[in-house]
Amino acid sequence: MSSSAALRAFTEHAPEYTALRRRLVPEYDKFYGIAVQALRPLAEGRVERVLDLGAGTGLMTAQVADAFPDARFELLDGSTAMLAEAQQTLGELVGAVHVQDMAQALPEGPFDAVISALAIHHLEDPDKQRLYERIFGVLRPGGMFVNSEQVAGPTPELTLLYDERWIAMCRALGASEQEIVDALERRKHDRCATVESQLGWLREAGFAWADCYYKEWGMAVICARKGN
Repeated sequence: MSSSAALRAFTEHAPEYTALRRRLVPEYDKFYGIAVQALRPLAEGRVERVLDLGAGTGLMTAQVADAFPDARFELLDGSTAMLAEAQQTLGELVGAVHVQDMAQALPEGPFDAVISALAIHHLEDPDKQRLYERIFGVLRPGGMFVNSEQVAGPTPELTLLYDERWIAMCRALGASEQEIVDALERRKHDRCATVESQLGWLREAGFAWADCYYKEWGMAVICARKGN
């Protein structure tokens, strides 16, 4: 997370964070599931060492671990409370924990994959670009970066429409009005970028290709692969 305010906002909700995701992330299973499917081409080589950026309570890690049981994970997040929840859930799957901001230097690679979910959008755009360069640097040749992310629309009007649709879908999923109000408060820390901008930054960072595998209003799964 990019600021102490954002970090505090999410740390306060660490115990109930996982349950909240089901009510605040429309198409939850598809959103995370497509990210896991994006890593499938790596299975012919190896998926043994994975870095989860902004790991939170380990939701993304758990999904990837189910699909790749031989993988071991390094978790990076600024919240010790979130990481404690993740370690309790994931147990021996966690090889290392890094309590730090994503704007700092990443753990030493090489990693087979770098994954992230609903975290990088807390960074300012120049910090996103620098992070993508560092991710490229810690991936092994042929490694994959997969980011399940909240994104901006290509115009302010579309971003507003995304927000309106998100609120409607959360209500349909059973989120309470207070949960939506609290989530909107946390969203004040968001610095979302468009899909098009992020694909461009990934290509500029050196990735052989970058693509958007899934997009539903303001939620997207962005993938990039390092050349062999």
